[in-house]
Amino acid sequence: MPLYESVVIARQDIATTQVDSLADELTNILAEGGGKVTKRESWGLRSLTYRIKKNRKGHYVLFNIDAPPAAINEYERRMRINEDVLRYLTVRVEVHEEGQSAVLANKDRPDTGRGGFFGSGRGDRGGFGGGRDRGDRDGGGGGGRFSSGRRPREETSGGEA
Repeated sequence: MPLYESVVIARQDIATTQVDSLADELTNILAEGGGKVTKRESWGLRSLTYRIKKNRKGHYVLFNIDAPPAAINEYERRMRINEDVLRYLTVRVEVHEEGQSAVLANKDRPDTGRGGFFGSGRGDRGGFGGGRDRGDRDGGGGGGRFSSGRRPREETSGGEA
């Protein structure tokens, strides 16, 4: 049978016990379809990069799945119906990784204070992009002809305004 990895994000306002019962329900759906969950990890309540349906946080759960495609289709159909599931992503993989996932392995490492993949949190304009252009189009900071960022008015001949 094909192997899959699936990450589910549940609403922030449900309890951890409800997240566990949701994960059990999803596991039962796969078992009914002839598949099995080989690993289940709860990553806990984590902040979302962007709001999803007015939620700033979500309960993350990772599943390693060994199931036929029909069971995966039913699993995803039920998640679309469930109001507690904000988002899900199911990906087919060649082999499942052994041990803990990268998220749990890095959970005990100290936070560097930067958010996201590119090291740019709110207010920090490091990393890619470098922030907005502040009117200095030539890239240098040396004043230049239009140091205020505005162009002078066009001079008209003949004194007409």
